[in-house]
Amino acid sequence: MFDLKSYNDNLACISSNGRQLTYGELEELARHVCSQMEAHRLVFCLCSNTIGSIVGYVAFLKNNDATLLLENGMNREAFEELLSVYRPSYIWAPINSRLVFYGEKLLEVEGYALLKTGNETPVANDLAVMLATSGSTGSPKVVRLTKNNLRCNAESIIGFLHITSKERPILGLPMNYAFGLSVINSHLMKGATLLLTEKSFVEREFVEFAIDNGFTSYSGVPFAYKTIMKLSLWRQQMPSLRTLTMAGGMPDWEVVHFFDNTLRPLGKKLYVMYGQAEATARIAYLEPEFISKKPGSIGKCISGGEIWLEGEDGEVINSPFVKGELVYRGKNVSLGYADSAEDLTRGDDNGGVIHTGDIGYMDADGYYFITGRKGRFVKLFGIRMSLDHIETLLQPLLTDCACVGDDEHITVYTTDKSEKWNDEKWNEVIDKISMRTKIPRKSFSVYQIDKMPRAKSGKVQYANLINQ
Repeated sequence: MFDLKSYNDNLACISSNGRQLTYGELEELARHVCSQMEAHRLVFCLCSNTIGSIVGYVAFLKNNDATLLLENGMNREAFEELLSVYRPSYIWAPINSRLVFYGEKLLEVEGYALLKTGNETPVANDLAVMLATSGSTGSPKVVRLTKNNLRCNAESIIGFLHITSKERPILGLPMNYAFGLSVINSHLMKGATLLLTEKSFVEREFVEFAIDNGFTSYSGVPFAYKTIMKLSLWRQQMPSLRTLTMAGGMPDWEVVHFFDNTLRPLGKKLYVMYGQAEATARIAYLEPEFISKKPGSIGKCISGGEIWLEGEDGEVINSPFVKGELVYRGKNVSLGYADSAEDLTRGDDNGGVIHTGDIGYMDADGYYFITGRKGRFVKLFGIRMSLDHIETLLQPLLTDCACVGDDEHITVYTTDKSEKWNDEKWNEVIDKISMRTKIPRKSFSVYQIDKMPRAKSGKVQYANLINQ
């Protein structure tokens, strides 16, 4: 996956604590981790934007393991649910992690420990990485990716972003998030230097670390850019910055035009991109010079892929400005999903094609636009969540509930008529969702209703809920 020896003396990582690591040293540490493991095993990697996390990720790829990337700060209950479902052979976690682990400690490297659990869950030969589909809610549903998926998508990204060994991206996205992982893959493949910090982009230390180390690019979700636009700490000279990339949800085009108008005269470029974890990361991108010409567009397909639209009956839509579901074909398309340990031995369910669930159209010049979603998924703060899974999470608290929402807000409706139904109960429900999703409380509302609208089949009629 990574030809580390070709960039032996290049700096691979610079950490905010001052630690630096060359590609040669990264290769040596990865080999040391592999020497303590059996090959081709299931590994849980608790990710952080640190050198230790990068070492583990590189080692497990080298060892041909199947690695589930998880957020180190995830909810303990959610983590233990995943442990019980998938039964990994190894866990790679920070030594000071607050989560509870069971197993034999084999070694410690760069602040991380390798733990052997004794489990022996079989995995498919080509399975390399798994990414959660619902943020940190603990849903067992994950996307199954191969090394070839990772490599092909990284090569496409390298091409349209013109990535070289001279790049120094500041890693402000989680490593276990498809967008964040794509930044790591595309830069390590070219011998570039990752700037690693666990500080948030809203903290002064983040910005100072980026500037002091000559960062050349920043990648963020639309919410991050909207916030940055208002922060004075980002309004300073950043001579080394050349590239900004935005993905992970529907962009606010007022924000997009602000950055384009502000940065373009300074020779800096903003790329608006579209993708899904099911396609490793990227599917389409809008060239910086077309931001003002094609406002609202996700652009055109990445190299090596193909996009088209399909109507409700599956017919291909060739005419411009006719809405349909966006369909994508490419070598970066995942094998499919897993909901259980048994699914880790499955083959290629997708056959290189995914129906994205996004509804949109193509204009006369072949540029694509997204207008809505087909399925019950939303993206808040760049985190893709299943509304159905949130309903499942709330079952212990509510006898009957249904969720509706969009990319800005989620509303929970319940017919629970318990005497305890008061502000305290509402807060308990919202706290439960916020804790499991790591989304601010203000993004959720709860309402008590007399009757849940249902069809004769018993299914909830969500459209009727939206109109209440």
